[in-house]
Amino acid sequence: MARTASALHILVKHKEQAEDIMKKLEKGAKFHVLAKKYSTCPSGKKGGDLGEFRQGQMVPQFDKAAFKGEILVPQLVKTKFGWHVIKVLYRT
Repeated sequence: MARTASALHILVKHKEQAEDIMKKLEKGAKFHVLAKKYSTCPSGKKGGDLGEFRQGQMVPQFDKAAFKGEILVPQLVKTKFGWHVIKVLYRT
């Protein structure tokens, strides 16, 4: 059976902006508020919620972070779409 994960993400074009968002999160900013404000992905309107997805469904760099990175700890990932701030909610 395929492994699944659920994650939130914020997509931006520049690394500096992604790093600034990470700093805001460290200071206690709410992920969903920042996603609605900054994310260029349509999921931003839903607070960055990507819902549940299967391993291999996302681009390789994102997939690796979602299935190997820490849970509930925001992380930076670069893909062909730009810079993602990813927060994995759970994995099955």
